[in-house]
Amino acid sequence: MSSATEGATAGFLVWRLSMKWRVAVDRAVAPLGLTHAQYSLMASLYGMGRSGLRPSQRRLADHTGLEALYVSKLARALETAGLVARTRDPSDPRAMQLSLTEPGRDVTARAITVVQGLLDQLLEPLGGQDSPRAREFTRELVTLLDAPLDPYTENEKEQS
Repeated sequence: MSSATEGATAGFLVWRLSMKWRVAVDRAVAPLGLTHAQYSLMASLYGMGRSGLRPSQRRLADHTGLEALYVSKLARALETAGLVARTRDPSDPRAMQLSLTEPGRDVTARAITVVQGLLDQLLEPLGGQDSPRAREFTRELVTLLDAPLDPYTENEKEQS
């Protein structure tokens, strides 16, 4: 344990790990012309598209955990780059459906390979991606992600 993490809270460690991961992915996908957020959107579209889905921007925002407005901004930039197609949803003319273009699928497949290599490195201390420790770590992360978080403010404390 490094001196920066000695005695650290779980919240601080989650933040540090998420920052370490974000920076590593940003650096890894930059040569492909992507940011971590763009990669997250495109990799999600890739997986959803392979399942036959063509999600709306809202559904993609829910899936990725990104704000809907940010997904819209990312999608427009990726559309301009020729990597994503945005089309009106025939069942809801207010909604935009997203899909990867052929160049978008190619870039995403290459980016997924790069990020999987990073994930191999990250999980190596736990025995690798397929190890029992890594599977348990993944289950614990899902448990934390599924836990609701309601902002607590000092005003609520004073009103009680």
